[in-house]
Amino acid sequence: MTFFINILFAGLFQASVLFLVAAGLQLTFGVQRIFNLACGSVYALGAYFGVTVTTWALSKGLPVHLFPLALLGAGLLMGLIGIPMERIIRTIYRRPESFQLVLTFALVLMIQDGLRYFWGSEPQQLGSLAMTYGTLTFLGVAIPTYNAVVIATAFVVAAAMAYFLGHTPAGKILRATAENHETSAAMGVNVTRVYWMVFALGTTLGTIGGAVVVPTAAASLDMGVELVVGAFAVVVIGGLGSMIGAAVGAIIVGLISALAVFIYPEVETLAVYLVVIAVLIWKPSGLVGKNNL
Repeated sequence: MTFFINILFAGLFQASVLFLVAAGLQLTFGVQRIFNLACGSVYALGAYFGVTVTTWALSKGLPVHLFPLALLGAGLLMGLIGIPMERIIRTIYRRPESFQLVLTFALVLMIQDGLRYFWGSEPQQLGSLAMTYGTLTFLGVAIPTYNAVVIATAFVVAAAMAYFLGHTPAGKILRATAENHETSAAMGVNVTRVYWMVFALGTTLGTIGGAVVVPTAAASLDMGVELVVGAFAVVVIGGLGSMIGAAVGAIIVGLISALAVFIYPEVETLAVYLVVIAVLIWKPSGLVGKNNL
């Protein structure tokens, strides 16, 4: 029983971080039809900035137990980078998909060089800050309380996104734009404004994901690339463009990765992508389907 509980919580923690990034990826694709390869780099940017802001806030007297507020603030603030990024990507909205991939990959390289310039090539970390709240015990298994907070945060974000998309006027406008942006524009919707708001929101979800994970793992230049591998698996399994698919795919990838790490770490990526291949063969649109924001 202890073995399965450890896998469950480790998988849910990884799934929580993957969901935050994949939800932003699904949002931008569902509305703008842009597959943003730079989502991993944005995630890394949130992690590095989270280290800087939290370290600064603690040095200025912020109580240690309030450090998650500094991380959240760092993620929200750095998410604003999505606005100038959208201005750049706007130039290729009506171009073939190959232009999108080339441009977003160029953003990956630019952001990675920016990380190296401002923070250097050495990993950045927050020490044992994640253990500030100690541990909680569930069926005899000790689990870091901070990890449980991150899992709860992901569930809150998922519920908030579901409510926003399904029960608010802005969410309905967003879904209508995703369905047909030309008809939406003809009915008076400012599609340009919707696009930059969506891209900024998607980016913010990614930077928050990077910020909240950094107390449990060092921020490094490679973390963005590793995250893209997981996020790609999430959207393929769940269904590209589906917010529910992001949640389902994140849970599946998180649990498979955790199980592989506990049993045989060397096959973690292989195990995940065997499932990806199976989904592509059996149901190419993903388990939940696509374009179901």
